[in-house]
Amino acid sequence: MNSLFLPSSLLLFPSCKSPSPYLRPKPQYICTFNRHHHDHNLPTLSHSLKPSLQLSLSTRKMSIGAASPPDEGTVSVINFEDFTEKDWSFLDSDELNFKEHIQRIDQIISAGEIDESSKVLVSISSEEFVDRVVESSPSLLLVVHDSLFVLAGIKEKYDTVKCWQGELIYVPDKWGPLDVVFLYFLPAMPFPLDQVFETLANRCSPGARVVISHPQGREALQKQRKQFPDVIVSDLPDQMTLQKVAANHCCEIDNFVDESGFYLVVLKFSKAKN
Repeated sequence: MNSLFLPSSLLLFPSCKSPSPYLRPKPQYICTFNRHHHDHNLPTLSHSLKPSLQLSLSTRKMSIGAASPPDEGTVSVINFEDFTEKDWSFLDSDELNFKEHIQRIDQIISAGEIDESSKVLVSISSEEFVDRVVESSPSLLLVVHDSLFVLAGIKEKYDTVKCWQGELIYVPDKWGPLDVVFLYFLPAMPFPLDQVFETLANRCSPGARVVISHPQGREALQKQRKQFPDVIVSDLPDQMTLQKVAANHCCEIDNFVDESGFYLVVLKFSKAKN
């Protein structure tokens, strides 16, 4: 049966209701998840869910996870009485430009140089991006996302894909060392770039490739940021900023493309930190 790793601090029990004004009452959902223990407390989801996603959740069977490894606790039933989620719809492709969008996604994936022995991490992406990465047949694919709904949809299609709900910097190292990391939507990460690369330096193998992208570029990002200010919290880094951060973490820029309609940066670790 499918398993989805959920940080224990994100389990919303009836006795732990948040007083946040952003939370709205929702129908009770019963789910089964594997609980992964870690030492960090992550923020709960606190934004409204689109009606279409509410319907999807109420009609989708949300029984995810059964047996868990001996070192992981198991939560049999989790009651989500007050459950809300951010709107990640901007990650989906525009139907009018679908062909062009897919071509750019393929270009981003190609930059990772995935082979059958690669351990790959994808952070904050659309389901269609994961679909294309799966076709590259990596030996391991780990998807990290804030959205339980996106992850549930991925697990529904791909039992072998590992899923981690939460922030990139808290992902445990048990799936490493990583060979390819796709930071598909970096502006949605609420952490300094230096902290992100410090984490990656400790999770990646020597020669690992980090691909930062935006299939529509800076111009589209600025429009998205105005529309989704609660999700998009930063801009795409410029070349000088990346060079400084890369130099601090034994990393160098292999390719840099910053066009009005496309952003793609490839960085390569010269060695991994101990």
